Amino acid sequence: MTEVPCGEPLPAWRLEFYAPVASFRDPFFPGLARGLPVPPPSTVRGLLAAATGAPCESLAFGMAAWSEGEGVDAETYHPIDATGLNPAVSGRVRAGKGGMTLRSRPFLTGVHLTVWLPGTEGDRVARAFRRPRWALRLGRSQDLVHVEARAQVMLVPVEEAIVGHALAPVAGHDVPSAIAHRMAASISTDRMSTSWSDYLWCDLPAGRHRVRGAYQDTGYDDGTRPDGARGRALWLLAP
Repeated sequence: MTEVPCGEPLPAWRLEFYAPVASFRDPFFPGLARGLPVPPPSTVRGLLAAATGAPCESLAFGMAAWSEGEGVDAETYHPIDATGLNPAVSGRVRAGKGGMTLRSRPFLTGVHLTVWLPGTEGDRVARAFRRPRWALRLGRSQDLVHVEARAQVMLVPVEEAIVGHALAPVAGHDVPSAIAHRMAASISTDRMSTSWSDYLWCDLPAGRHRVRGAYQDTGYDDGTRPDGARGRALWLLAP
């Protein structure tokens, strides 16, 4: 992932999404019930590609996400036995070693995602959400996502702004409460290679801070600040 350098103000589309339930498994903890608190940028790129129908979307975009709650579900897995000794019948296999098993699956509820799509490429992708080519999902096939709002905005370069739930590069700010997450920036179309990067994310709005390489959407309010202050820092992220 590379951060897009700031320059002149940029026209962009701001799209706001909502998913009742979503789950983002942390791939660095195989076999453990650990989920990510936000969708990885690669997941958002998949959402954009579902709208346009393209194999992939590589435009730079900004994103912010937060959820209203979380939980852990027990999911039934029916792995196929490669030896053929426990064959699947109607999609199910017998319980036992190498057969049906229960695993914990963390999930988020009330997931709010905001995506900023700048420039002419942003116009193209934003138009596609009026009539998406494929169903809009945020991660797994059952996690449907809805477009709640769309607006044309101007992104202004800033050196100080309110740091909220926007995903930032590790050099984007020095907020002490920010948490670093290593996530997939993009995945190749054949799914054989993944580009990884480190991002900063704040579980709670952090207030006004010095920022680097950031833009501000002066009219944006994610609804999480009690004073209703508008304007948030965001970073344009490239794959």
